[in-house]
Amino acid sequence: MRLIQKLLPASKMKLVISGIGVLALLVFSGFVLFEATKAEVVFADNGKEQTVMTHTNTVEDLLEELGITVGKHDAISHEMDTPIEHGMSVEFDAAKEVTVSIDGEEETYYTTAETVDDFFTEANFSFTEQDEISHNTTEATEDGLHIEVLTAYEVTINDGGKEKRIWTTGGTVEDLLNKAEVRYDRKGEDKIEPALDEEITKADEISIVRVSEEEEVITETLAYDTEKREDHSLLKGNEKVISEGKEGTVKKIYKIIKENNKEVKRELVKEDITESVNEVVAIGTKEEQPEPNLVTVASKKSNASAESSSNNSGSKSITMTASAFTAGCSGCSGMTATGINLKANPNMKVIAVDPNVIPLGTRVWVEGYGEAVAGDTGGHIKGNRIDLHVPTKSDAYSWGVKTVQVKVID
Repeated sequence: MRLIQKLLPASKMKLVISGIGVLALLVFSGFVLFEATKAEVVFADNGKEQTVMTHTNTVEDLLEELGITVGKHDAISHEMDTPIEHGMSVEFDAAKEVTVSIDGEEETYYTTAETVDDFFTEANFSFTEQDEISHNTTEATEDGLHIEVLTAYEVTINDGGKEKRIWTTGGTVEDLLNKAEVRYDRKGEDKIEPALDEEITKADEISIVRVSEEEEVITETLAYDTEKREDHSLLKGNEKVISEGKEGTVKKIYKIIKENNKEVKRELVKEDITESVNEVVAIGTKEEQPEPNLVTVASKKSNASAESSSNNSGSKSITMTASAFTAGCSGCSGMTATGINLKANPNMKVIAVDPNVIPLGTRVWVEGYGEAVAGDTGGHIKGNRIDLHVPTKSDAYSWGVKTVQVKVID
């Protein structure tokens, strides 16, 4: 400045200073005018707002001025060629890269959604409450987010024949049974397939066979034998029980294994035996009289015929006491005094008589019994007493002891 002052006269110096001041004023005025003509724009960058004063003409120019490059998946509130206006608001959201893994299958997405739930809606994802999602749907999205989803599926549990279905996203058989609150024998008695430590798959069905153990007691009877002994004091053909027989018992204790309440195995673990006691029967061998021959029988028959001729009905009628017997008793031989095998002929009408009253071989009619033959004797059959042969013990008990009319036929 001093150099200029030396070179220029004072008058000219004043003119220079005035020119500089005018120029400065012009520059300042131009600057003020330049600033005053800028448009005020509110710019939101991923939700963060700032006020920008700009002379740019379009949104694209504004973004370039701000150093922002719009990517393929980014969101901008206006078209790039939209003119800039004073007071306008421009929103820009940069897309975030989100990786989604569904049952192990990964895919990458780009989104401007604010929350995971908004992202799912944007990507048309639909999940159920049984599905397992790694992030809460209310969480904010961020670049590089990795979401893992395990979709649920139903598994059938066949519990002893009763089916139960439960949703799962995987895990072991043991995990699923615990989730379903299914109790089982942890000692390993119940049969579970697949095994507890195996991983569940969509194709699996869990089968539980309930195994139980029970004890059963069965008592069986042992029949007694009949022991026969000859008795020379007892008339031949007669029998007498000396001592009653007694049945024995077999007590068997079984261990029974059941699967789903059905018996699959039976094991005899203990057996207690009470021996039977034999019945002892005396068999008569004493001969009462010799076997009548045909002449004797014929003679007695003619006498009986002569006596019956005096009866109005043309036959002899005798009032007698009648009991009943059967050849089907245990130890009975079934052979009569006249050689008739009653066991071979259980329905044959034969009566035991006192030969002094009704001769052996005589055909008779017995009230309530019908026609019969006098074919046997007995130690207690004396006088007007007869014993009727019937097929069974129950028949003998039913007959009991009766007073009957007996008619000699021949």
